[in-house]
Amino acid sequence: MPLPIGDRQTISQPSVVAWMTEALQLSPDDRMLEIGTGSRYAAAIFSSLAQTVYTVERLAPWVRHARHCLRCLGYRHVRLRHADGTLGLAASAPYPGIIVTAGGPTIPVALQDQLALGGRLVIPVGVHQRRQQLLWVIREGETTWRQEA
Repeated sequence: MPLPIGDRQTISQPSVVAWMTEALQLSPDDRMLEIGTGSRYAAAIFSSLAQTVYTVERLAPWVRHARHCLRCLGYRHVRLRHADGTLGLAASAPYPGIIVTAGGPTIPVALQDQLALGGRLVIPVGVHQRRQQLLWVIREGETTWRQEA
């Protein structure tokens, strides 16, 4: 079950984070984008698997706290931004992997567009939080994507 981390926010259970991470199929020289920094747990994991982790958080207090904690703990390959995650982070795109830790009713088009060719997007999708389905989107061409559950 999701674990509470404060301010009515949760983190996915560790086994779900592991499954989502595996679905990305990252290599050590990849750059990746995480949407929803939250507790920093997933960003720390990703930083040991990818060359650079860009992570976006919408809540300003969480950004300040995450930046401080990640720096103090020595996670130097994590680049944190305060922004609307549904817009992604176009300045550093394209990404071989994008993971969204906070679901929504649909897959944001901006995130699909920021995938590299062959890149994977992993995201929980659904109108109700308890009825979300974990999907992944694979970019197959300039204007084509394949979606799997």
